[in-house]
Amino acid sequence: MFISAQHKIDINVKKILVIQLGDIGDVVWTWPSIYAIKAKYPGAKISLLTRRGRGSLLEKNPLIEEIIEITQPDGNWLNSISTQIDFLLKLRNHGFDLVIDLRADDRGAILTLVTGARMRYAVVYRHSPFWRNSMFTHMATNMLPGSVPFRGPAEQSLGVLRPLGIDIATDIPRFPVPEVIAENVEAILKNANINLSDKFVTVSPYSRCKYKEWDQGKWSNVICRLWNRWRISSVIVGGIEDRKEADDLKLQCGSFTYNLAGKTTLAELAGVINRSILHLGIDTAGPHLAAALGLPTVTIYGPSFGEAWAHPGPMHQIVFPDRDCVPCRKIGCDGSGRSECLEELQPDKVQQATEKLLMQQGLISSP
Repeated sequence: MFISAQHKIDINVKKILVIQLGDIGDVVWTWPSIYAIKAKYPGAKISLLTRRGRGSLLEKNPLIEEIIEITQPDGNWLNSISTQIDFLLKLRNHGFDLVIDLRADDRGAILTLVTGARMRYAVVYRHSPFWRNSMFTHMATNMLPGSVPFRGPAEQSLGVLRPLGIDIATDIPRFPVPEVIAENVEAILKNANINLSDKFVTVSPYSRCKYKEWDQGKWSNVICRLWNRWRISSVIVGGIEDRKEADDLKLQCGSFTYNLAGKTTLAELAGVINRSILHLGIDTAGPHLAAALGLPTVTIYGPSFGEAWAHPGPMHQIVFPDRDCVPCRKIGCDGSGRSECLEELQPDKVQQATEKLLMQQGLISSP
């Protein structure tokens, strides 16, 4: 194993595997790294290994040869073992030349070793178990800074690549929505009776972590004001598990609100957001998709704000509750799962941030 601040790739690279076992936001911000790798090795075939259900986010992407999702076997333990062995054998038989693990988790390290690639690369992390390093042939001692100003969450993956001499010298490319996905989205919008010529915002009110969420009644207040004052409708997005809550929110708001939660794939979700004029959301995947697509965003944060995940620039507004303890980075107040700071946050603060951004972008005029 070679551990150094920088490494030269001195092998013939024909097949590359990028491992990204993070959540949806992590996969979104892996896109610039895929772009950078393809620019460095235009003739190489790039595969992406993700968690189950995450890979569809980049389906039909022209730069990716194959998306591999980690198998989650069902059934008894014997079937489970058989399925896992079959998955590992197939991964080994791909014949990757270069494998890049973008994260610090143990599973990615083990899967890197399984590939048998000639060059297996990652960054050394202090908090990782001692045996993790042995899974790789080359490791960087730290992530190198870029030559341009901070570019938001994309830096987390690009920083892993820089010790290999892989980077983007220009602006971050927009997240791609392939034509076939755009066509699907148009059909989805029409089926929901959304007028394609009307202005609408997309809204991500829900998270798997309930302590990040904001009150439904306050969301209704913001959505209704957008319609009553500016005739801007709202499209609620999310997963199938958010469907019922989104239906309830739609009922509170009225016919100018549409519910597409659970009605799209992840790639189609990106396409729906791409058709909106602005995205409103909490600390969840929606704002990351919107920012990667080049859309203005208003994001509500309570206890969970992290500077490395903030989207830089005037197109992005962050709304915090007025409490000195924000962000505490706990799972709600004292780990209770309940965030009093978000309970206290009033709609007018979100409304002001939204309308200010809409005016700055020339999407509405001053009252």
